Amino acid sequence: MDKQKESPKTAKKRAKEMETLKIMIAIYCNGNHQGKKGWHLLSGHPEIRKLCPECQELETFALSRTAACPHMATKTFCSACKTPCYPNDRRNQIRKVMRYSGPRMIFHMPLKALKHGFLSAWQLLGRSK
Repeated sequence: MDKQKESPKTAKKRAKEMETLKIMIAIYCNGNHQGKKGWHLLSGHPEIRKLCPECQELETFALSRTAACPHMATKTFCSACKTPCYPNDRRNQIRKVMRYSGPRMIFHMPLKALKHGFLSAWQLLGRSK
């Protein structure tokens, strides 16, 4: 869908998903590449929120794909998409980030983590029918 024609609801959903991606990549990078410096790296302040080159590259890639996603209005999670746009190596990279960051989100963004858990459970229940 052309972003100029997308609904305000879809634009808001896209922005939230991009924000979540940034947070999850920052949690992963902080815990795996930059030592235990604390969750202040999640701040939007450019001097504080620094990623290693590998994570910065992944974030740039993931945000570009999210910005261009034609299924944003109807999808729940990228992992459930019927037309994945991540190549296998990037998909494995982002899975690793999600597996690490997901459980830690509760300490950084509790409401967002609970909502994600609810949506995940809802998606799993929908698949089992």
